[in-house]
Amino acid sequence: MPFAPLVAVPLAACLSAVLIVLLKPILQRYALARPNARSSHSVPTPQGAGIAIVLAILATGALAAAVAARPMPDAMEALVLAHATLILAVVGAVDDIRPLPASLRLGLQTLAVAGLVLSVDGRLLPDIPLVAERAFAVLAGVWFVNLTNFMDGLDWMTVSAMVPVSAALALLGLAGGLPPLPTLVAASLLGALIGFAPFNRPVARLFLGDVGSLPIGLLVAWLLYRLSLQGGLAAAILLPLYSLADATLTLLRRAAGGEPVWKAHRSHYYQRATTNGFSVMEVVGRIFIVNIALAVLAGATLLWPSTLVTVAALAAGIVLVVATLRRFSTVRAGTVQRGTAP
Repeated sequence: MPFAPLVAVPLAACLSAVLIVLLKPILQRYALARPNARSSHSVPTPQGAGIAIVLAILATGALAAAVAARPMPDAMEALVLAHATLILAVVGAVDDIRPLPASLRLGLQTLAVAGLVLSVDGRLLPDIPLVAERAFAVLAGVWFVNLTNFMDGLDWMTVSAMVPVSAALALLGLAGGLPPLPTLVAASLLGALIGFAPFNRPVARLFLGDVGSLPIGLLVAWLLYRLSLQGGLAAAILLPLYSLADATLTLLRRAAGGEPVWKAHRSHYYQRATTNGFSVMEVVGRIFIVNIALAVLAGATLLWPSTLVTVAALAAGIVLVVATLRRFSTVRAGTVQRGTAP
């Protein structure tokens, strides 16, 4: 299906936008996100646009498979991926309406990720036992699902993080660097996020919700895993490096301080930036640019797969991300922070 990803982007975008318009009155009535300790909004806002994104991705993939001239070689993996995505969407939808216990939520996420990891052929670390590699992949996948959820705390945040990643993966697939299934999924995700973007533009009229952030995290984690298995481990690290660094360093900092890491908070670097004098548009704009730069560096490691280029690209990515995190954690001159007197 050489042209399917090109068609998938506009198709998924249209489906996502139309479904959001149809679902919004229902979400307005039954799925209001009320401000809490983690929120960056001050008024109740409908959430659950992730329903439209997930349905748009699945419908686009199913349509592409139906019109394909020949069966997709990864049909079983595609089936497992679709079911795992739906499971996490259902978990997220329930959690949006009535929060689930953290242990139950984590257990269901682990089952979904484990099933998907076991459906993927190939070895990433052939020098270690297969069971250890699979266990590490499941742990990494569950963490990525959760960090995607954690990073969805500002208007356009998920768009600025995942549009560059999905676009880079779709382009890589079109160039022959990924198999047809990951290429189609990346293109469908890109289109669905584009369809969602106008509704989430600051000040957002609609939020993604856990029903969207959890399955998006799963899809991107799987895409990065597939990229790693194709020999692109450095690229798979670089593409989501800002989100990985922000979420992981925040978790470690809170754990070291004895804070309950499972509770809602507003201490991510991108959230602290809004307290330190940056507007929401400035934060998501900077992160979008950083993610584009990381995508370029990831592409360089694939175009010139030498140790020198890989090390240089990783070093450049780390420097860029660290500089961004430091900038976000620095109070702008003249900024009056919450809870302080002018």
